Amino acid sequence: MSRYTHVIFDFGGVITASPFEAFNRLEEARGLPRDFVRRVNAADPDSNAWARFERAEIDAAAFDVLFAAEARAMGHELEGEAVLAVLAGAVRPAMVAALDTLKASGFGIACITNNVPSGKGAGMARSEALAAEVAAIMARFDHVIESSKVGVRKPDPRIYEMMCEALGARPTNCVYLDDLGINCKPASQLGMHAIKVTSGDQALADLSAALGMPLP
Repeated sequence: MSRYTHVIFDFGGVITASPFEAFNRLEEARGLPRDFVRRVNAADPDSNAWARFERAEIDAAAFDVLFAAEARAMGHELEGEAVLAVLAGAVRPAMVAALDTLKASGFGIACITNNVPSGKGAGMARSEALAAEVAAIMARFDHVIESSKVGVRKPDPRIYEMMCEALGARPTNCVYLDDLGINCKPASQLGMHAIKVTSGDQALADLSAALGMPLP
């Protein structure tokens, strides 16, 4: 039997394809340097427009203006609305199937997502169809924490502690999956088994190994 009782997932980049892929396509279309959006969002990471938007301290209109100013200060023109328009990634069906397998096997499953109050629902979808698909996925989780609703964002350790408290679980009994190493680090420091996700197949292989059970 696995010593783990709960599996906690990031959403974008884990359950769905990474938004960074969409950012790269946007950059290519606009003639911008690759990973420019990531560099803007990494500058002054706790108080830039992106961080403030994920904590719902500003609205979409303010983000549009503030991000554009940050991009301009780094030498290029790009409005925040263009970034928001490509945020929602395509759902990875195998990850959704894994959620169902885990739940049927008795594991608690949960989601911690850094998101912004933009688009439709927790996945920030731009269409009703994708919003409905994401809502059906979110309904599978025992608990969901959205940064834009609680005013705390990863990698702040408090958000992981909030999840453990909501689940009634010890960190040492949890597996945590995220596509960003900076978000895996505090989970690991709390005692969770952290898995950095680079692809859907890799995530499922590593999770299967950690739990000692096959996953689709």
